[in-house]
This record gives sequence, C-alpha cells and structure tokens, in this order.
Amino acid sequence: MDKSISRIFELDSVIAKHNLDAVVAGKENGKWRKYNAKEFRETTTNIAYGLLELGIDKGDIVSVISANRSEWLLVDMGIAKIGAINAPVYPNITKEDYEYIIDDCKSKVIFVGDKEIYDKIKDLPKTNPFIKAIYSFDDIEGVDSWTKLVELGKNAPLPSKVKANQIEVKEGDLFTLIYTSGTTGNPKGVMLSHKNVLHQLFAIAGGFPNKVGWKALSFLPLCHIFERAVTYYYLYRGISIWYAESIELIGENLKEVKPQMFITVPRLLEKVYDKIVAKGGELSGISRALFFWALGLGLEHEMEGRNGWFYEFKLKIANKIIFNKWREALGGEMVRIFVGAAALQPRLAKVFTAAQIPVFEGYGLSETSPVVAVNLPSVGDKYYGTVGPLLPGVEVKIDAKEGKDEGEILVKGANVMLGYFNQPEKTKEVMEGGWFHTGDIGKMVDGKYLKITDRLKEIFKTSGGKYIAPQVMENRFKESMFVEQIMVIGEGQKHPAALIIPSFVTLHEWCRRHNIGYTSDSEMVKDRRIVAKFQEEIDKYNKNFSGYEQVKKFELLSTVWGIETGELTATLKLKRKKIIENYKGAYENIYGVQDY
Repeated sequence: MDKSISRIFELDSVIAKHNLDAVVAGKENGKWRKYNAKEFRETTTNIAYGLLELGIDKGDIVSVISANRSEWLLVDMGIAKIGAINAPVYPNITKEDYEYIIDDCKSKVIFVGDKEIYDKIKDLPKTNPFIKAIYSFDDIEGVDSWTKLVELGKNAPLPSKVKANQIEVKEGDLFTLIYTSGTTGNPKGVMLSHKNVLHQLFAIAGGFPNKVGWKALSFLPLCHIFERAVTYYYLYRGISIWYAESIELIGENLKEVKPQMFITVPRLLEKVYDKIVAKGGELSGISRALFFWALGLGLEHEMEGRNGWFYEFKLKIANKIIFNKWREALGGEMVRIFVGAAALQPRLAKVFTAAQIPVFEGYGLSETSPVVAVNLPSVGDKYYGTVGPLLPGVEVKIDAKEGKDEGEILVKGANVMLGYFNQPEKTKEVMEGGWFHTGDIGKMVDGKYLKITDRLKEIFKTSGGKYIAPQVMENRFKESMFVEQIMVIGEGQKHPAALIIPSFVTLHEWCRRHNIGYTSDSEMVKDRRIVAKFQEEIDKYNKNFSGYEQVKKFELLSTVWGIETGELTATLKLKRKKIIENYKGAYENIYGVQDY
C-alpha cells in the first residue's frame, strides 16, 4: 500500500505529479471539454471553499444525482477535500426512492445533473429543512448553477480551514454512502471509509500495469462503487477519464476517444457481441464463412497457448483478417475491459480475449468496496469461468456444508464496509466475527480461483423438493444469440419454466433469412414458427442440466425489462418478484391460475 496516501483527497498530489492535459473530459455542445491537472485541482479546491462558505463542514453529507460527467467527479473531490461525505444517488430511480434516501442521510446540499432530475427533487426542501441548497450542472431556469458555488469559493478562499479539516480526517473515517439498489425493500446506505476505497485502488494497481496518459471511457454509473473505485484508480495511475455522452453513443465515443480501457457489466458486453455477430450474419460467401470460422476459433480459446501451436497459428490469421475489425469498432487501442456486477458468460471472455481485447471478470459487492477477486493479466492469474484470484488483503471463507465444496462466500479484509447507515440490526445480520456474509454461493477452483455459482436468496425449491439455482441456468440460456433476457421461475411448482425476451435484432435477421414477414415484436413472439425456434434453443441448452432442472415451458415476451419499469435494479439485476407481478398473465399461462 502507498503509505503517502491514506485519504482520498490526497490523490490531489498524485494528480499534480502526473500533470495530464485531460484529467477528465466530457462533451459540451458537441465538443470535448478537458480539465487539465491544474484546472482540476483549482476547481475542486474552489468547490471545497464554496461548501465551507455555505456552512457545510467535516462529516456533513452532500448528494450528487447525475449521469456521469466531469462535474460529478469535480464536486466529489471538492466534497472530500473538506472531510464531508458524498452520498450519491442514481439518476434514474423513482421520486419515492429519492425522498427516502435524502431523508435517510440528511443531505445538506444536492447537486443535480439536469431538469428531469431536478423536477423529481425540487420540492424536497419544503419537507426537509436540513437541505441548504440545490445546484445544477445543466443550466436550469431558477436553479443555481454549480459554477456559482465555484465562484463563491474562488472569492472566499479558506485554505487554513480546509487544512484543519483534513488533519482531522482519519483513514478509517466514513468517506461515502453507497445506497444499494436492492431487489426488495428500501435501499440501504453502505458506509465505506477512505481505507476501504484506497485498499481497492492500491490492490488493483498492483495487478494491472499501465502507461501514464492512457485513456479510459466511463459510462457505468459513478454513484455505484464499481465505477467510482476504478475512477480513483485511474486518478492514481495517471489514466485520463473521458465520459461517454450516453449508453447509446458509446460506440461513437469509443471511436472518437480511442481508449485503452473501460469497465462494464456483462449485459452491455453481450449487446456488443450480439451486434457484431448480427453484422457477420449479413455477410455472404467467403466473407461470411471466414467470419464464422474466426468466431468459432475465438469461442474455443484457452489461456496461455493451451490449445497448441496450430490453433495459435490459425488465431493469428483470424486476428489479422477478422478480429482487427472488432478492435477498430472499440477504438483500435483497447488493452483491457473490466467486467463485474453480474456473471459473465465464459464464451464472451474467451472470444474477446482471443480477439486481442482482453476481458477481466471480477466479483464484489457494494459492501466490499467492491472488488473481492478479479482475473489478472499475469501468467497463471486468469481462469475462464471464474472471477479470478483474491485481491491482496482480502480473505474468503466458503461456508460449505459437510461433503460439499461450495457454500456461501464470506469475506474479511480492509475492503469490508463499516456497516449500514442508521441500520445496526441490518449490519448484524450480515456481519459475524468480522466476516461479511455476501449471500452469494461459490467455491474455490484449484485452491486459487473464486467461482460464483449462484445467489443464496435466489435459489428456490420446486414442489418436488428439488433446489434450483436460476442464475446458473439463466447464464447458460443467455449463450443463445436469440435470448436477450431470461428469468427462470418455478418456486413451489412442479418444474422450472422461463420468461424470455428475445434478442429482436437477431430475430429480425432470422426472419429475413427464412422469408418470414416481420410485423411487430408483440405479434412475432406469438408466431408458431418463432416459438418453435425458441423451443429448439431451450432443448439445446437444457442438455446441460439434470432432468429436474430443465425448463419445461416458456413464454416469450415483447417488452424489454428496464430500470424505469421496475424490473431491474440500477445495476441491471433482475427484480424477480416484480417481474412475476408485472407478467402475472404469462406466469398463469405456464402454471395455471390456481398455482399462482
């Protein structure tokens, strides 16, 4: 661990040392607006002064509610510089969740990204007198701009007060509150200290060498600790952070920025893969044959030349004539992609790594700051189908029943949270003797690599008494190009079944090739030919499971599950009870009304 840094705001000196032309950058009016090292440090310091002038002090809580942008990180660092606490909030949750979170943590100042967010929280000061001010990043009529706070600090500098506050901040002090987007109940505020978060960036930095000046594209929510912790890693390692304009424009931004890395969730990587394969399907003749030959090679990839010299020879050819186009689509300079927040299909890790776009899957939770284990680039430190070796300073214990090699994953280390904010009883439920109970099921492979097998809370039992691990099954079925989203159901029922949302991009192409006229998504999911095709896919992947685990029936749905409609958490996990509630009719079609 770097002994010269024990609090997040001390990254200021590292930023000065690297002296980048673009510490952070974001699009403003169609052009990239960069903040160099000097401007970044001055702006964050002025924000700190401005907050002090408002009456915000060490230990006070401030909230940022915005999509990723440069202002988010500038404000975050300004908050840290006075020893205040950032309790960021997702920009796409409900008004009720905003009300609950702001009341729970008592945020004294709120920064919002745009008018849509402001409209959801503008009435909060009427019922929450502790709110001193609301600032906006976008220009909104009647709302103070964040630049007004910068100017306030610039005109009333308080360097001695900032220094005094920083002297009082200890490494074990609360640094941030991360409100988890739980699948049930109200969000819980995960309390993370400076030490928790710094452990992550030091541990990650030790396993991933880089060059100062590399670029990273950022698009996962900064209010989640995954993107946030990696952001501090970027600052520590001298990696320039470029914020994507939106999820829809990631492809365009990759070509503009030409980054060396980014972090993502499996679902977004799956979409990239599906689009690439769909384009390959549009080819004809020798071009099409070569594309799928290369794709087949990629799907067979094994680490460190285990497939033999002839395979590696063929892979070199595939990289030269096919996979080079994949790399160009990602900007042409990609060195690594970090993947977390959900299980990654091994085939994706294989095919992208084969294409010289190395994918590194990791595992963690908000409560562990977040990384527990991650695959590394060094020889012998990456294993497909696992989340890699444990980070230095992290201990894992598998709470397995006698005769079993898998069980609940328990974690201990400098990365484990301080507890849940204002919820000591909830904290006691998950902490025992310093061990955090993750609720995830896993095992160790070869005594070194952690493998996640399911969520303890998601395992269900059929009426025949058989336990079903739905996430394992869902990940296997999602290997089908035809499956966009899937939820395996069947708790208390005779057999498992599935609610499936097709990949409509793939379905369009399949219908075109089979001369089937495409009307609408809602009509096509009822078409007997399409239902028959999905039955083929189900039968194909059912072979991977025991008889009692196999999906016996399914329903095709036409509306993609989303965060706004309540079926997904902000980190894209399935809200299973909500999905069954929203699709009660489909559930009853499978099991009958009397079984619901």
